Amino acid sequence: MAQQAAAPAATGMSGHASHGPRTQLATGVAFGPDGSLWMVGLDAKQQLYTANSTDLATWSTPHVLDVSADPISADGENRPKLAFGPSGQVVISYTRPLEKPYTGWIRMLRSTDGGATFSPPFTVHKDSQEITHRFESIAFDASGALHTVWIDKRDMLLAGKSYVGAAIYQNVSLDGGLTFGPDSKVADHSCECCRIALAQGPDGQLRALWRHVFGSSTRDHAFANLSDGAANGFKRATFDEWQIQACPHQGPGLALAGTSPHAGYHAVWFGIRKEKGVDVAAARYARLAEDGQPVAASVRALPDPQAEHADVVAIGDKVAIVWRSFQGGQTSLKAWISMDGGKTFEQRLLATAHGNNDHPRLIANDSHVVAVWRTDEKAEIHEINF
Repeated sequence: MAQQAAAPAATGMSGHASHGPRTQLATGVAFGPDGSLWMVGLDAKQQLYTANSTDLATWSTPHVLDVSADPISADGENRPKLAFGPSGQVVISYTRPLEKPYTGWIRMLRSTDGGATFSPPFTVHKDSQEITHRFESIAFDASGALHTVWIDKRDMLLAGKSYVGAAIYQNVSLDGGLTFGPDSKVADHSCECCRIALAQGPDGQLRALWRHVFGSSTRDHAFANLSDGAANGFKRATFDEWQIQACPHQGPGLALAGTSPHAGYHAVWFGIRKEKGVDVAAARYARLAEDGQPVAASVRALPDPQAEHADVVAIGDKVAIVWRSFQGGQTSLKAWISMDGGKTFEQRLLATAHGNNDHPRLIANDSHVVAVWRTDEKAEIHEINF
């Protein structure tokens, strides 16, 4: 059953809008260790705030955070995030835009008391050039190590126009965000403006899925084990063969498909591929093998030609995919539900909205699967019942 809860309105830019300035509605969500649902985003005054829900129906009073006057990007693929560590740590990350277009620093706040108070913001990466450090993702692996992964253009700055796209970089903190290891390259030639999907593997190590530039202009997806430590040790995960000299601003989603050592993953993404000689744009789903390569027979389009910004989670054989779909001045939030590990699916309509709205965020713990969808008026909580 879908439930809705009020949250502060925001101003800025996100979603589908018809006239005037659009709102920065991009929001991060996470389950706390006690089962409460948390969100982080910007309010109407462009202040970073958190709120939580213990009943998956109503939000607490917003808690405004001190970010030392940092401007914050909270639009579309570049949203604030939060993650809970194994020892009471909570970390919040965001991109602080710099003066030059498309540049930024990844900033972080750290809490050691479960989110009651946070440290002043600090920059996560060692590199301090006025270049792209944006579109970060954060997650703890099973050992408690905190990984921050982002899109970075330091290599393009060195190589010049001959360098295609950007790069994926990461660093790792072994003390819950108190100190960080060196910036290390994951891959050259990533896409420039798509979110990076992270998921724990059956071994507890983090896997990443991101849009990559293969050759000069093929924008498919790459998959890597972030604990391998080898630059460019990725596998190609999608084969749409989409040729485009631009960033689609639609990143992928990734979820572990079971707990066996060779379980593989569920993935969703957006792309254009030729089918019977015709270019077909679609959000797609596939099972990936344990090394990230697609199981060919599993690749299929979501059952909605307007589907965009899909996300995926799984609990055992239960799989949920959500997306938004814009048509006729209305945006719909839809879900695709599987009870058999992705072999068959049932489609559901969760909600509709007019005006601005964020990309839906899908999140799961051992007991609940929840879609959070923020509009101009509220942050809606939709629990997925299998």
